[in-house]
Amino acid sequence: MLTSCVHPDGRFRVGVHQPSYTVRNLRARRYREVLGQLPDGREIENNANFPEGDIAVRSGNPVYEIANALPFRGCTFIDAGWARPRALNPASIAIQTPAPLSLRKHLAAQGIQGLDGVALRTCIASLPLQLRYALAATSSDAEELIWLAETCCSFIYADNGKYRYPKGLLYEEHQGRVRPVISDSELFETIANNPHLPDRYKEVMVLRPGAQGTSPITADMYYDDCDAEKGGAIFEYLRANSYIPGGHYAANFAHTSRRYSIAELSLADMRGLRHLYYQRICTVLAAQFGLELPEQGRALSEDGLETLRLAVLDKVLASGGVYPHPATLWGWNFGYDFSPTGYRLHASHQMIHQQYALVPEIVQSNTGETLPAFSCGDLVADAARAYQAAFHSDFFADYLNCITANTRVDGRDGASSLAVWQDENVLLFVPKAQVSQWELNLMVIANSESGPVGNVVEANTSVRASIDQAMHIAQQILAKLGAAMVTSIEYSKRLGLQNGQRLIYAFLPKLPWAMGGFTEAQGRYVLGHYPEDFAAACRLKLQKHVQEMGV
Repeated sequence: MLTSCVHPDGRFRVGVHQPSYTVRNLRARRYREVLGQLPDGREIENNANFPEGDIAVRSGNPVYEIANALPFRGCTFIDAGWARPRALNPASIAIQTPAPLSLRKHLAAQGIQGLDGVALRTCIASLPLQLRYALAATSSDAEELIWLAETCCSFIYADNGKYRYPKGLLYEEHQGRVRPVISDSELFETIANNPHLPDRYKEVMVLRPGAQGTSPITADMYYDDCDAEKGGAIFEYLRANSYIPGGHYAANFAHTSRRYSIAELSLADMRGLRHLYYQRICTVLAAQFGLELPEQGRALSEDGLETLRLAVLDKVLASGGVYPHPATLWGWNFGYDFSPTGYRLHASHQMIHQQYALVPEIVQSNTGETLPAFSCGDLVADAARAYQAAFHSDFFADYLNCITANTRVDGRDGASSLAVWQDENVLLFVPKAQVSQWELNLMVIANSESGPVGNVVEANTSVRASIDQAMHIAQQILAKLGAAMVTSIEYSKRLGLQNGQRLIYAFLPKLPWAMGGFTEAQGRYVLGHYPEDFAAACRLKLQKHVQEMGV
């Protein structure tokens, strides 16, 4: 049986659990304890935990079960008791920004005597490692972050007559290679990923080309950035020895254009990041088709990219489906954190960066068989195919109809739209069944000459611009809600197939109270809000963003 909330009648299917039942009491003993007392001295006991006889459970708050539109993404459960307060006030859906933290200022405020600058440095340097991890991740005090950095690496300093500044790191030779002298790599990276560390230190520790290894820079972008009132520069690194077969590319902001928060990310920045992605995919495909490659040593212009994209697409169409069908892979982990207990949380680097590659259609097995190579977009194609077989109807047409005609999960009056932003090419919306609290989706609703746009090679200049803008809006909204860690992924159609599949992006925040556990491992996603109310909260933040930008 197909499990999807989408239905050809244009309505999302929503299950409701509100059972009544009786539980046989098998407890043999009582363990009555006094839990405490009220201000007037009356004792509070745990009698409620030890009822007599069987327990009758009466129907309480409903729990809504919503199968994901794409069955392979599991199922969402919404507790009405948790969601109801947020329905009354969607603006309450937010995370508060942490307060500034400075250990040295805190010690001074407590009146601790005898701690001059040298003593404070010694105090911080001698903290247990777990406390240094916590301080490295959470301190907003630039000076104590520098002191911490000096406990795990050795800086080479220069003096320009006015002030001393770091010009590099001390290196050592090890097994024929040179490497920086770092006593604790996790502490080093956590300090370097703290936005409050002065830029000069971030640059020599991790940002300067070569600081993180010898990966070649294979493309770059330089542009004027009116939004940020400064220029932008982005490097494309080749990760040849990659966990992605065939290697992948990483678009990282240059050391001269640091972007550590979404608030710093302008639309021009987003377009620069994405241009490198579009350019590389089209260039790799052009090489595979034997087309003339772009001129060496310069980035493609927007017109040049469109010319190359059309040439690649002509080759794909001319192949008549015989050419192997590669798929694009694109992803972005934004946000870095590290716990005092030694768990790295989320991205490898706080600096905004994106990764991309081309995935083949087949792979040879270790016994010589031909196997399909995995692409997450194939799961979308399988879901659409299963939907067509079950209902004799087009999945994406029905999905869009359901989004347009959406009604609230709880059936009450109030905000019912799932749309957050759209133009003639794309729709940014809240999925009816979110697999992460605060999930947003982006779907391309435009068509190419051959059908729905299912990958970036089928997306013309206008569609690509819409994708970039919607992606920037999605990230700005999530950041204004307080999300500090967001995974963004692309579900793309394989090149050359005409199966009606539309290009989809998912933006998946990691929230402090929902980092994932056994429930998520089973494909069950528990939420404390209705999707309609989260969409309303997003529209409120978008309105605020537009006002701030003066758009």
